[in-house]
Amino acid sequence: MMVRKEWLLLVFLSIGTVVLSAPTEIGDRAQLFIDPVLVRETSNVCFTQHPGVKHPESPLIKADQPWEGWRIELFGTVLYDEEERQFKMWYVNDQQGFFQKRYNTCYATSKDGIHWEKPTVGTLQSLNGQPHAVVGMYETCNVFKDYEEPDPNRRYKMIAYVSEGPTGYRTLVSPDGLHWNVESQEPIAPNSDVIGAFWDHYRKGYVAYPKIGEVSPLGHKRRVFDVIFSDDFRTWTEPQPAFRPDLRDDEGSYARLVKLQSLLDRPVDPNLMRTEFYGMGFYRQESCIIGFPWIFTINNNARWGNQDGVQEIQLAVSRDGISWERPFRLPIIEMGELGEWDCSYHMTASRAIRVRDEIRLYYSGANYTHGTPAVYRDKDDNGNDTGRGTKYTSRIGLVTWKLDRFVSADGPQEGGTLTTIPFVFSGDRLVINALTRKEGAIVVELLDAAGNRLEGYSRSDVFFGDELRHVVTFGGKTDLSRLVDKAISLRFHLRNAELYSFAFRKSSG
Repeated sequence: MMVRKEWLLLVFLSIGTVVLSAPTEIGDRAQLFIDPVLVRETSNVCFTQHPGVKHPESPLIKADQPWEGWRIELFGTVLYDEEERQFKMWYVNDQQGFFQKRYNTCYATSKDGIHWEKPTVGTLQSLNGQPHAVVGMYETCNVFKDYEEPDPNRRYKMIAYVSEGPTGYRTLVSPDGLHWNVESQEPIAPNSDVIGAFWDHYRKGYVAYPKIGEVSPLGHKRRVFDVIFSDDFRTWTEPQPAFRPDLRDDEGSYARLVKLQSLLDRPVDPNLMRTEFYGMGFYRQESCIIGFPWIFTINNNARWGNQDGVQEIQLAVSRDGISWERPFRLPIIEMGELGEWDCSYHMTASRAIRVRDEIRLYYSGANYTHGTPAVYRDKDDNGNDTGRGTKYTSRIGLVTWKLDRFVSADGPQEGGTLTTIPFVFSGDRLVINALTRKEGAIVVELLDAAGNRLEGYSRSDVFFGDELRHVVTFGGKTDLSRLVDKAISLRFHLRNAELYSFAFRKSSG
């Protein structure tokens, strides 16, 4: 049974009078520039998306075990187990003969998140009786370790598409992340085959995005996503729309396809060409939810069912988990060059993770398209090998960002300004995440809600350098506690500089 619960802020209207809401409250949380919510005005400033940096050892994991088959995909999760002090990964194989089903959930561990082991701790009975590392017949495994769960048998939790028995989106629980039991008696949302989810530690609840089918205005059945919420992992809200392709997506289809046309198995059909959402990964930042939607661009129907097409990862942002913005529509994980292992088809882990001052997003990349014959058959109609595991494969790699450095507000050599909307904060010192280049500088002004400089406060001292947490000083002083709970704005003067975020932090001690 699904229980409706409102997670959104209510807007109150008095009879005959609109009551102005208070200025935006940002507390002491870091504010990013992925969306323009806090930006009131800019002059000579542009915003730049920064793709993740590929780890030099990528791909980190290859299909090199008999139970993995010819390819592996990150239809799953990577997390860091704080109690056991190791990284854990749940991912999907593609094999025939080892188990009754092709796609199964594999398990791997690592001490550093770079070098991975595949312990033979599998919990499914293989057809040949050999040991393995397969722990379930699930796809898109969103795994959580709940350190506060009092029941040891529910310490690990999973939201996944279950493909054994009654199929559908289900919740599962486990004492160790290896032995899983389906908990939800009924699907938690209408069925398809991909679901993304994360634990929102600010709202103290689970957020899940089930993929559903929806008919487009042109009559195509599109892959789109709804959103559902839960406080207890047992009862869920009714689905409501979250991710839908728009005209900008469809009009950008050809540009994405033409770069990889040599890899496509079918020619582009203008009547079938379109863009859909295939899956999503997430990162819960302090003030927003960052999404990594999998943008599936279809060029034609595949020869043996489904569609042909390529897939890239883009950047999205939301303040409530329901309304999303995607300002850039460019890959946040760059596609590999033609011939490289990740040149054409990307998927992400269910969540990016923070490791000290680094954000890590694990992803799988392939050198084939969605309709490549090897995905569907090992031999073509003439009996020829389709290239499984020889010409074509999929592997797992890693991209990283320095903390919060997804998008920057950039000022040129001649300088530019960015002015925020009025807001209320709770810290007592201003901290910025920024860098300057040759002869660059950042200066900050404190303004009142109307945009006038605050009396008694001069412009900040000049910042130059590259810091994730630079404490801004005003005449050598940092204390801004007199302004707490008062509506103010900021004006950043940026000269040959990149500003990634700002926050009002509380002084330590």
